[in-house]
Amino acid sequence: MLQNGQITERDFTEINLKAPALEEWKHAAIKGTKKHGYNTLVGIIRFYFRGSNILKNKYEEVRVKVKRMRRKGRGETEKPEISKFLKVVSEYKKKIRKIKQKVKEEENL
Repeated sequence: MLQNGQITERDFTEINLKAPALEEWKHAAIKGTKKHGYNTLVGIIRFYFRGSNILKNKYEEVRVKVKRMRRKGRGETEKPEISKFLKVVSEYKKKIRKIKQKVKEEENL
């Protein structure tokens, strides 16, 4: 630094840092870190659920394909799945036939 035409060295301890500015930066850094941490956590959780859902769906597809391949290897034809309602109706029909047969047998005795 120049003083009265002479060069003098200035001591670095004389520099006054504005403490409020540093405090604002500190609070802004903490706030930003929390915000980015929250966003990162939300992203990780979304990725986990979407990834697990994709894996579950792909597993189902592979399972069905393997099942078909095993049937083709044995020479079996693929039977379509029967709905639960139709299964229940067919069971009731079978029960009614058995009851009718028992009634006929009792009448003939």
